[in-house]
Order: sequence, then structure tokens, then C-alpha cells
Amino acid sequence: MITVGLIGKTNVGKSTFFSAATLVDVEIANRPFVTIEPNVGMAYVKTLCVHNEFKVKCSPRNSICIGDYRFIPIKLVDVAGLIPGAHEGRGLGNKFLDDLRKADVLIHVIDASGSTNEEGVPVEPGSRDPEEDIKFVEDEINEWFISIIKKDWEKFARVTDLGNKDPIDALLSKLSGLSINREQIIQSLKESKLENVKFMQWSEEDIRRFGITLRQISKPIVIAANKDDIPIARKNIDRLKEKYKFLIPTSAEAELALRKAAKNGLIDYIPGEKEFKIKTSNLPEKQRKALDYIKTNVLDVYGNTGVQQAINEAVFGALNMITVFPVEDERKLTDRNGNVLPDAILIKKGSTPKDLAAVIHSDLAKGFLYAIDARKKIRVGENYQLQDRDVIKIVSSLAHG
Repeated sequence: MITVGLIGKTNVGKSTFFSAATLVDVEIANRPFVTIEPNVGMAYVKTLCVHNEFKVKCSPRNSICIGDYRFIPIKLVDVAGLIPGAHEGRGLGNKFLDDLRKADVLIHVIDASGSTNEEGVPVEPGSRDPEEDIKFVEDEINEWFISIIKKDWEKFARVTDLGNKDPIDALLSKLSGLSINREQIIQSLKESKLENVKFMQWSEEDIRRFGITLRQISKPIVIAANKDDIPIARKNIDRLKEKYKFLIPTSAEAELALRKAAKNGLIDYIPGEKEFKIKTSNLPEKQRKALDYIKTNVLDVYGNTGVQQAINEAVFGALNMITVFPVEDERKLTDRNGNVLPDAILIKKGSTPKDLAAVIHSDLAKGFLYAIDARKKIRVGENYQLQDRDVIKIVSSLAHG
């Protein structure tokens, strides 16, 4: 399961974002984890389901279907607050960085209105530049990566180079606590122009460049520019959007209010949509005003509250994932128990049917023969690149349990 780390200083709306993202009142039969710690919850990425296209009613197992959409669970970790010097152990620095280790991607919640200072204390809107918070958090996480790489570097470089050890394996072992894979190390060495340089020849600057590149590749950051309903925030968002690739205007408070109202049966609302529908004629005046405010200052301006969009951007944008629907019967689109379109699998863009087989069960991959594209009704080989929302049957000589 993909793990998204939620980071940010105090009073920026991080807890509100976490509450809004995890407030989906549904039960999944094949629940990925039952015991949820206080700062860990289940959120969902949202994609169009294929049931309308195939004119079937799906019976999902590992995900849920609401309206036209499939919601696929991911793990959301609300990481301890960050202060300057965290990479040196200041404040809750060590706890913060331990929680970060397990994350595949980070969502950094910032106060786009500039109404909290560097310590998270409320100040006049516009008096703090939110870009300062973006830079400070990135710097802290980069420094943490660099410090892990630099630790005992001379000894590590000497043992690896003189022992003719595989440099990728050596780095993989050294950085094993950071949930980093071989491909990320290879890509980072290439982008740092260090792929053919012996470790003993790396300068201090080389180590820093590699550390920052590896962080960007292995723990990309999506920025949730929160409090976007405050007028000054719009100017800041327009300015920052030009500089930061993954920046989403967000109102966590609006999303939480909409999800709570939907849970209480007052409105119809699908997370991430641009509108909601009031279901009752006797809505209290206070709530009607609050909903009007959300519509006028958030939905009409940005088209959504940004919470669902930030999660989607983290998974489909920063992590470059796609959704594939594996089935055992390509005609009926069912598994062996007759469940229609039972699973929605998140997999890296560029993956093959054999990669998909390995995600489902190692035996399927070992005995992989070919796959069937249920949409085109054709066989595809192990070199076929899976497309987003493909419906695929794996044919293998080895059955799985």
C-alpha cells in the first residue's frame, strides 16, 4: 500500500486536512490494516471506474465505488510537526524523520494566506511569505538525507571501492532505512552525473548533490496551499504555482465541512467534486451560510477544495502511478467468486502485465504466459506497457492461492 506522509508546521491546517481526507464512512471487506494508530489513517485516491464503459455493476473488494468513481485506499501518516534544526534532532525532529522514512511521497500543507509565522503563531494575513515555509521544510528533509549519506562516508567509500563491491548494492544497503529502491538510486546517480565516479572521488559537493537528487526522486513533495479562501492567498498561490510543479490550492476546512455534512445526510457530495446538493429543506441558517461561503469562495473559484486533488497529485502525479483492473474472466470481468471488477491496482506508469502479475501473486509472475486486454479483446505480451484504467486478465501456468 502506498504511504503518503502529511507534513507542515503548526496551525496551517494539517490536522484538518488529515481529518477531511480520512473521513469516508465506508467499510472495505478486504481492509488493508485494521489497527489504525492516532496519526495514521486511510485516505483514498480517486479515479473514474470503468463500470459505465462496460455497462456493468461492479462489486469492489480492495476499493470502493461511489457514483462514477473508484476510490482506492492509501495510508496517510500525519507526521509530527517540524521546526528548524529537526535534522539535528531538535524538537520532535527524530520522531518526525522516523515517520518520514516509510513515506513514498509527501504532502506539505502550507498556510497560503501567510497568517502564521515560522513557529506557527497566528499573525496578520499576508505578513508571512508562504514560500519561506516551502523552502525551510525542503531544506530540513534534504539535510537529513545528506546527513545519512555522509555518515561514515570515507570508510564506506574505501570498503566499497577497494573491495570491488557493486556500488548500487552498497548504497542500497547504506540507505535501507529510507524505503529507497534500486531504480531510484540508479536514476539519482545518473541525474547527479556520478554514475561512473568512484565513491572515494566524491567531493562534499557531490554528496550533497546526490542527497538532494535522491530525496527529490524518492520522497517527492506535493504542496497543499491551504486557506485558499482568504483573499491574499489567491495572489500567493498564483505566484507560487509558476515556481512549484506540484502545488494545489486547498481549503481543508471546506472539505471537512462538506464531508461532515454528507456524512450527516444533509448534502450529497462526492469528495473532490466541484459541487454539492442540499438534501433537506430545513437546513439551519448557520449551516446554509457556511455552505454558501464554501461554494462562493472555494468551489466557484478553484473548482474543488483541493484535498482530494492533493492526494491524487501525490499518487498519480508525483509517483507517476496508474490504475489497472485485473480480472480472471475477461468476458464477465469477474474474479473466481463472480465479483465484477473486484480490484483496482495502483502500479507505476510503464509497468508490464508481468509486473502486474507480480503485484497480485509471485506465482502468477513466475508462470506468466501472456495477458488479455479485456477492452480490445486481444492478447498482449510481457513487454506491453499497461495503460491507465486497463482491464487485464493474466494467463499463467502457475495458479495462485
